[in-house]
Amino acid sequence: MADSCLAGWSVGGFRGNLESMPSPRSPLSRLLTVLLAGVLAGLVLAVAVLPGNLLGGFVAKAALGAYAQLPDALRTPAQPQRSYLYANDGKTLITTFYDVNRTDVPLAEIAPVMRQAIVAAEDRRFYSHGGADLRGLARALVANVTGGGTEQGGSTLTMQYVRNVLKTDPTRTAEERQAATEQTIGRKLQEIRYANALEKTLSKDEILNGYLNIAYFGSGAYGVAAASQRYFGKPPAQLTLAEAALLAGLVQSPDAYSPIDGDQDRALARRAYVLDAMAETGAITAQQAAAAKAERLTLHPTAQPNGCTAVGQGHDDWGFFCDYLRRWWLDQPAFGDTVEEREQALRRGGYTVVTSLDPKIQQTAQQQATAVYGYDNKRALPIAAVEPGTGRVLAMAVNRHYSLADNPAGQANHPNTVNPLISGGASVSGYQAGSTFKLFTMLAALEAGKPLATGFDAPAKLPTRYASDAEGNCGGKWCPANANPQWMDGYRMMWDGFGRSVNTYFVWLAEQIGPEKAVEMAQRLGITFRAPSDAAFAANNADNWGAFTLGVAATTPLDLANAYATVAAEGTYCTPLPVVSVTAANGEKVDVGQPSCKRVLDPDVARAATDAARCPVGQQSAYGQCNGGTATSVDRIVGRPVAGKTGSSEQNATETFVGFTPQVAVAGIAANPDDSTDLVGSAVQAKVIDAVARIIRTAVDGKPVRDFTAPSHELAGNPQRPEPQVPPQRRQQQQQDQELSPNLLRWLQGRSRG
Repeated sequence: MADSCLAGWSVGGFRGNLESMPSPRSPLSRLLTVLLAGVLAGLVLAVAVLPGNLLGGFVAKAALGAYAQLPDALRTPAQPQRSYLYANDGKTLITTFYDVNRTDVPLAEIAPVMRQAIVAAEDRRFYSHGGADLRGLARALVANVTGGGTEQGGSTLTMQYVRNVLKTDPTRTAEERQAATEQTIGRKLQEIRYANALEKTLSKDEILNGYLNIAYFGSGAYGVAAASQRYFGKPPAQLTLAEAALLAGLVQSPDAYSPIDGDQDRALARRAYVLDAMAETGAITAQQAAAAKAERLTLHPTAQPNGCTAVGQGHDDWGFFCDYLRRWWLDQPAFGDTVEEREQALRRGGYTVVTSLDPKIQQTAQQQATAVYGYDNKRALPIAAVEPGTGRVLAMAVNRHYSLADNPAGQANHPNTVNPLISGGASVSGYQAGSTFKLFTMLAALEAGKPLATGFDAPAKLPTRYASDAEGNCGGKWCPANANPQWMDGYRMMWDGFGRSVNTYFVWLAEQIGPEKAVEMAQRLGITFRAPSDAAFAANNADNWGAFTLGVAATTPLDLANAYATVAAEGTYCTPLPVVSVTAANGEKVDVGQPSCKRVLDPDVARAATDAARCPVGQQSAYGQCNGGTATSVDRIVGRPVAGKTGSSEQNATETFVGFTPQVAVAGIAANPDDSTDLVGSAVQAKVIDAVARIIRTAVDGKPVRDFTAPSHELAGNPQRPEPQVPPQRRQQQQQDQELSPNLLRWLQGRSRG
């Protein structure tokens, strides 16, 4: 910041240190002030009248004495800068994060008139002095003392730059930063020494560039790039003469002269002063100065967004993704050893973050979420889209505004909220996703060696080994039922058991392998048990969690989409990732944008599960075993190979659909985030299915059609393997058939031997 009243060693400056001094207006105070000023003036004038060679020697000695102790920050400044978050196209700005609204730009990207204006306004001898203009200091001091005010500043641009760097250096302690502005002779002399030493290491243009990037221009704008955007809505390279003069005039008293927050008349008067100074230095002609003075002040104030609640106009839905990215950032050691350091890095580090958010997919997801439930509806449809094989999060949508604005009385989270309804965390543990969890039982069974052709005559109601005293139990045992016995009961294999979502088939299957294996499989694919009761059951009683396969544990759309994305990627799990790249202020890439993936399933197991997942969406498996599905409209909407699964929790408290292609996985869960007893009802299931399918269609639009790879014959149910398990009723019927046709049986046996 520029010095008025000699910035730190003017007479007025000493008033701040002499706490015991009488009132500044008292006769004693004025006397002490004049005496101190006389001493200082004598010191400075004594130096100022030295012959040129002696003065040069004094300056050189000061520079050499200070160079060894020159702070690293002055050699390579680490100044706070705002960080930018962009969508995956690298162009669409989501928001920025900053404590200080500032961005460095090279001198070549600053209009020449801006450079000339700041020199004319603050340091006309900038290109001729060696860092400290001693004659200028003396002149300013004498003028301020004799004039009884603080009309002139004595610091050069180099000295101002030194002070600004030291007082804002994020690597220094708060005490060290405060010391950089102390009103003492010692601090001023050190500043002079540093300034002279700095001019031995940096060129004049480098110092000018540094100053223009750090000076405060008022209205929250630090540096000429932020100021140009703040006042005129343009980059500094496009500044006109009048605009540059106005900005240059602000640094002397940013708050008072700011045409947005201060006095416009004073700002214009200061602009005129700068224009006259530019004419006196020969940077412009008197005619150019007069013409610029006559121009009307035309502002285009542009507020720089700060944080996730300040995303672009009409895009507050992006805030949920932004918040997820911020929480991810705070977990990354690359940005600091502690959460506080990582937060500071985001707000002060000047990072350029290209996120994984796809604006096109996000727009469709938000449209679909709000088409099912409006913003004011107490029920919500949180949706997440993930890219298989990378884990990159492509969209996060819900029918809520990401906002801290107040809600109407009695409405906890609608229409405004900043709770992580899509990703979970904080107070959000998630929602039951119903039969979508049957996938984990099927994967565990396939991994245990049971083929897709594993058969079971599924009854309408299945007594189990799990104790239960709930209503509808069977002799003290839990006995789940099929939702639609007429359509679901009967002999089923994994294909049609999954396609028709047969509860009793999958509870039986979980009993065959042990439900703990299904629980472990879900965790392996990234399902996190955020609800304490779920976490306790998984840790201590998973072998008795028979209902797990029916989706009684809470989850989130993001976890669910990523679990299914693992199957789409043929068994490769990738940690959810919200970024494509992160670039530091110095242009170096930070090693955090690469996917973190590992194989968690045999590819053939994942392919087999995918083959069965073709059945629910109305498509056919590679083995032709699909014979009915719960979301058959998906085939028509997506129009390419697709798989997925519906899920209805008990009494239709929630309705879920998750679908995937080799290129994208999308999950949506209709629920009431504030009241789990509010049942969304079965009627909304079709809308959830439609919404997710349309998002998938948008995500794959323009991409090559990719088919799923068929599983092996062995995992499908190779005829050479033992026959599938046959229920007792069916085995008895077979025996009867054999007894009635012994000749036919012998003939068939002979054919098989041949």
